[in-house]
Amino acid sequence: MTITNVIRLLAVNKIPFDTAEYDVDESDLSGVHAAEALGFDVESVFKTLVARGDKNGINVFVIPVAEELDLKKCALVSGNKKIEMIRVSELLPLTGYIRGGCSPIGMKKRFPTFIDETAQLSDRISVSAGQRGVQVLIAPDDLLNFVEAKYADLIKT
Repeated sequence: MTITNVIRLLAVNKIPFDTAEYDVDESDLSGVHAAEALGFDVESVFKTLVARGDKNGINVFVIPVAEELDLKKCALVSGNKKIEMIRVSELLPLTGYIRGGCSPIGMKKRFPTFIDETAQLSDRISVSAGQRGVQVLIAPDDLLNFVEAKYADLIKT
């Protein structure tokens, strides 16, 4: 089993979780590929997206892998008038993670974090363990409490 910083943080804090690993396809870093490779429902596999608001800076959004972020909803829930996705080149310096391996757990700094409300429909959701090809399965409320997040409607309908 691969041990990442995310896995260490969850273990040290006695947060129940499991891990799952899959072979990474560098030509397809999508979360849908990850879900398919693991045999998981796409509704229970979540991706972590980072955006910058005009009022309060960096915000983190955790949404199902097959869905698209609704920037207007994100601006509203995060207290911004406008919000935009950060450039991929900013991801590593800001969070400590690379594209395809970004986790809401263990970022360099604690940013305001929002988890799509659909996470509550699953007993456990899967998020990146901080490395491509490694996922952690965790109860949505455990993730919410650990990263001090809020549930919100974040996806385009």
